[in-house]
Amino acid sequence: MVECQQSRSQLQNRDTAMGMLRARLHQSVANKETEKRLTSRKKQVGTRAQSERIRTYNFSQDRVTDHRTGYTIRDLKEFIRGGEALDDMICNVLEHREGEALLDLTWTTK
Repeated sequence: MVECQQSRSQLQNRDTAMGMLRARLHQSVANKETEKRLTSRKKQVGTRAQSERIRTYNFSQDRVTDHRTGYTIRDLKEFIRGGEALDDMICNVLEHREGEALLDLTWTTK
């Protein structure tokens, strides 16, 4: 609700009030869009907690661990070069994803 009594003319007051109402509505819509965008970004960024990590590269122990699957490779240099260790990791992640998809499918059909 908007009220305006700035001038003696009822038409001018009504026009001023309508302008104020439009500005408030525009601000409300802009605030909602900003909140939605910030919420979406926060979901994408996450909290950066240890439990949200996908993979750890530990150079001092010469290992790579994929935290989604629990798969560990003990030859970091071979992994970074893109050799057989990388292929093994990719195959393991794909198998894990297929397994999760099958589990989701069985849960949704019940």
